[in-house]
Amino acid sequence: MLLRDEKVLRVFGDVAVEKSLARLEVVSRLPRFIAEYLISKYYKEDPVGWQSTVAKIVREYYPDPREKDRVLSQAKREGSITLIDEYKVVVNLKRNMYYLYIPNLQVYDALVSDSIVEKYERILSGLWGIGVLEYRPEIADAISSRGKEKVPFTPLILVDFEPFQVYNIDLNSFIEGREEFTTDEWIELLIRSIGLNPDMYSQRQKLLLLFRLVPLVEGNINLMELGPRATGKTYLYRNISYYTRIYAGGTISAATLFYHARLRILGDIGTKDVVVFDEIAKVKFYNPDEIVAKLKDYMVDGHFERGLLKRAHSNCSLVFMGNVELEASGIFGSVIDYLPGFMKDTALIDRIHGLLPGWELPKIFKSTLHLAKGYGLAADYLSEILHRLRFHSYESLVDELFELGENYTIRDEKAVRKLLSGILKILYPHGEFDKSELKSIGELAVELRQNVVNILSETAPYEFPYKKLQIKVRG
Repeated sequence: MLLRDEKVLRVFGDVAVEKSLARLEVVSRLPRFIAEYLISKYYKEDPVGWQSTVAKIVREYYPDPREKDRVLSQAKREGSITLIDEYKVVVNLKRNMYYLYIPNLQVYDALVSDSIVEKYERILSGLWGIGVLEYRPEIADAISSRGKEKVPFTPLILVDFEPFQVYNIDLNSFIEGREEFTTDEWIELLIRSIGLNPDMYSQRQKLLLLFRLVPLVEGNINLMELGPRATGKTYLYRNISYYTRIYAGGTISAATLFYHARLRILGDIGTKDVVVFDEIAKVKFYNPDEIVAKLKDYMVDGHFERGLLKRAHSNCSLVFMGNVELEASGIFGSVIDYLPGFMKDTALIDRIHGLLPGWELPKIFKSTLHLAKGYGLAADYLSEILHRLRFHSYESLVDELFELGENYTIRDEKAVRKLLSGILKILYPHGEFDKSELKSIGELAVELRQNVVNILSETAPYEFPYKKLQIKVRG
């Protein structure tokens, strides 16, 4: 272990948290980025009694969704309730109104004070926090009577709100903090920050874990990862970022993904940083011809259209994941067999920038061995940092540092440049590096694209004859 807790605390202070505490039962029902926010806040105030404080908050203010009617009854009886949830506000210009969505109560049409929306604008895309909801039937009745048609509202109004997510951060402080660590220390800190024990992974495996983060920092990148269960694939995207949407199998519609024509609202690709298709072998589409065609268009340059929505653009990245045991020999043939029908289209496969070999990563069995302990960056802070890094491109830096070989198609070149841009943001956000470290990073990025090239060659050898991609660091 290279990294010392004292150094993490000295450099990152309030945004550092003891990672093992987030595994305690008291916060087990909460997403990790919310759990670590609460731990960071109350542990520093009371290192001895913080657990009882947090336990009380979670018990009283974060009810199980099955207790919906009890909570609504309490609001009716007492006039107000305090609730932890991921509140989301939708704008209805026709009625000049804000609608409030309260997931835990399965309420889609509550109300919200305009001042809260003005103060916390990010609530328009969903924001975790603790809110005070007043039961005000007289106001809801008055509002619902506006216009020619009477439209009922759930008579709950969000009148006070405290966000749980880091709301204002300084990216420059993060970048300056990176300068205090060696590359090996920084890699260890990041692995620990995503909840894993870096001591259980080889250097190559650590880099593979960090490539999982690339879709979170790089816009419009398409990544696939296949590997056995229990390696942390889904856990990462569900618990490290609140800008993701995970489809765990099931049937998906074009309205959900792209644009809901009747409601006139963007789907998840238009509003999230990353959309994850988990268990892709079990994913099904309503009207698959429409969705696959739109996906292929979107995966080229981030543009899509549907119905009245013409030429929208998003920088949402796509991740395709599957739990599959792959043999060391004949891997790429096994990949083809595993993929669902819509993904056996070579045009779609070619649009995937890299295949991460999840079969190389060890399974996570024992929390005492495989999960993080010691201080790392709090998940809510890391989530916001990764989101902010999406607005910075390192592709020009890639061109300065690396020279690609001669066998590259335009899509090969784009894929490798985006993979390298993302990993450089993660490893070297301060833009300083030892060129001797770049060779292994460049070769691994090319390897991820080479995996895709190999699948194409196995699938359609006449259209995609085998080739070997190469890269070298400029002198």
